[in-house]
Amino acid sequence: MRPTLTHIALHVPDLDACIAFYRDFCGLHICHEREGKGSRIVWMAEPGKEHEFIFVLMPGGHAVQLASDDYRHFGFALNSRAEVDALAAQAAQADCLIWPARDEPYPVGYYCGVRDPAGNYVEFSYGQPLGPGAPAPQGRKEA
Repeated sequence: MRPTLTHIALHVPDLDACIAFYRDFCGLHICHEREGKGSRIVWMAEPGKEHEFIFVLMPGGHAVQLASDDYRHFGFALNSRAEVDALAAQAAQADCLIWPARDEPYPVGYYCGVRDPAGNYVEFSYGQPLGPGAPAPQGRKEA
């Protein structure tokens, strides 16, 4: 048996604010929604990956209060350093930037951090060994 990670489910204090955040900052879209147990439940995914991995957002949660040295986060890869810089500027404008864009040694790369409306940290990176910007595996060229 080999389990496959398919989703993360989050109770959030403001469902609409979190939907807007994950749409505007992460490029996710609603791929399913329903009424469940008296509340609206929303599934969000990257376009084309609706059957691979989703965020399930449910109302009724409490805001997360992470310490300044707590680095738990959701990680999203971007296509370039310029995209990290643009996202950091967008987050600064929205007053939710927590880690300004910075370089770290491999495998961390270039990244910034943003706080979602529920208090979760979200990292946007370029140059990590996974996702966009990852080096091609040895012996294989990227298409």
